[in-house]
Order: sequence, then structure tokens, then C-alpha cells
Amino acid sequence: MSLQKHQFTYELLDDCRELPEADRELLEQARKVTEQAYAPYSHFHVGAAARMQNGEVVKGSNQENASYPVGICAERVLLGNAATLFPGMPIETLAVSYSNQQGNHNIPISPCGMCRQALLEFENRTRQPLRIILSGQTGEVIVLDTAAALLPFAFTGKELE
Repeated sequence: MSLQKHQFTYELLDDCRELPEADRELLEQARKVTEQAYAPYSHFHVGAAARMQNGEVVKGSNQENASYPVGICAERVLLGNAATLFPGMPIETLAVSYSNQQGNHNIPISPCGMCRQALLEFENRTRQPLRIILSGQTGEVIVLDTAAALLPFAFTGKELE
């Protein structure tokens, strides 16, 4: 038996003013697209905006359903939009934000497990690290250099070979 250790590094910023201008603008688009979320049950509106390799921005918002498993998260809506509009093109940076209609929205949000898996798959598929910015409507911002940091021991296509 041996003891193993997994670590990753991320940036923690006091607020979005510490981001470079392009990242700050992307985060603002993610914050704004929360208004397009359909969340009548949870009242938890999530928005995502991604800058593609060609500079275009793609967005997504969560879409709930009375039959809860039918709903889809903002990150996966965005990934579907990106893959459809720009097949095979990597995402350079993805920003995720939320607006909690029943409480605070000033701490960074992190993608759910299903979205982490989907982000990693997209990253692997395009063979380029997917940089991620996580935030609420205000407050601290987390910046990760790769989606892989969000999902240690990920299930990938290698296991299927």
C-alpha cells in the first residue's frame, strides 16, 4: 500500500476587478445570461459564457423542468451550443455565475458532477485545456487553468479501450 496525494492550484481573486479585461467581460456576460435561465422550481439561475478559440462568445443558461431529471445545467447547454455552432473548436475560457433568487449569490459557484464530466470530455475532445472562471453575481472569483482540476479520477474514453 502507498499513500497518494492529488493537488491542484487555482487563483482566488477578491472580485472581478482583478481579472484581465477580456475575462471580466466574459464573466459579466455569464452573470447577465442568468436572466435567461428557466428556474421556476429552484429559483437558482445559472449562466455560462465561453470564449471560443476564434474569439466568438457562446452562452447557456440552466433550464429546469417539473420532471426534475429532465432539466439541464447551464454548462451543458453551453457545451451543446458550442459544439453545434463551432464543431471541433476548443473553448479558451468558460465563465460560470448564478443568481439565487432566494438568498445570497456572492460566493463562487462550482459545476455539478455531471457538468464536470461534460467539461472534461469537451476539453479532452478538443485537446486543449479549458480555462474556467467561477463566481457569483458579486464577490470572490476562482480561476482554474483546466477542467481536469475539477474532476480527479475522472472516467474517460481510456477506460473504454
